[in-house]
Amino acid sequence: MSALELSRARLPATTEINVVDEFGDTRQQAIAAERALTVYLNKREIVTLMTLGDDPEALVVGYLRNQGLLRAAADLSVVQVDWEVEAAVVVTGHLPDDLEARLSTRTVTTGCGQGTVFGKLLDQTALTELPDTRLTQATLYQLLKNLNAYNETYRSAGAVHGCALCQQHDVLDFVEDVGRHNAVDTLAGRQWLQQSDSANADIFYTTGRLTSEMVLKVAQMGISVLVSRSGVTQKGVELAERFGVMLIARAKGKHLQAINSQGRLTLDAIPPRPPRARAATQEARS
Repeated sequence: MSALELSRARLPATTEINVVDEFGDTRQQAIAAERALTVYLNKREIVTLMTLGDDPEALVVGYLRNQGLLRAAADLSVVQVDWEVEAAVVVTGHLPDDLEARLSTRTVTTGCGQGTVFGKLLDQTALTELPDTRLTQATLYQLLKNLNAYNETYRSAGAVHGCALCQQHDVLDFVEDVGRHNAVDTLAGRQWLQQSDSANADIFYTTGRLTSEMVLKVAQMGISVLVSRSGVTQKGVELAERFGVMLIARAKGKHLQAINSQGRLTLDAIPPRPPRARAATQEARS
């Protein structure tokens, strides 16, 4: 890793434009920047990503890692981003033997901005065994409270998703981008490039849906707890059960929906039921 040629081509995550509001007043408004970045792996064009450009090197490395196109961080020799030509060049000493077969099969996912998964990754039946991470309800609530300090781009401009690597209630690293798949890829890339103190992360948080793509990428990172303020998809549940990932959906305030959580989630901070819910429960029991 010491010989790695790594550019630092970070761009501002937002820009400003003039808008007319509901009162007819013209004012400046921050909006999410969105740029195209075409990725080349050993001179082979792989994909064009739409991104904020806030940490492009980590995004590109994490994307290739999560697609199974990079074997190890130590194999990397060059990661260079040039915004003038909207290109990222990655050079590695080892390519998959079945690279062409992987690239010939592409699944367009439900990710914002249309994520892609190469090489039938969703059909995988086995990964490295994941840790049996436990979580308490009180810890989850504290984590959600701590996450309120983040989402800087979303608060100023909207139009982005955020993802975080966490260790129980502590937030270790947080990334925002125009698509949740970009945010998770950037976190994966930072782990490999050792740009964040996230080696001990045991929980992954996202503002986006818990889809098959999210479950797969988090499992590839060796994390077995996936939390979101949004909902879950059928394929996401199927992969969570296959890989041993506990899903916590609709996690906002004191609300949660736990899936595949048997023996791993301790309900030690059950909130009081709203009056209407208490009445419905009592009626069902009578």
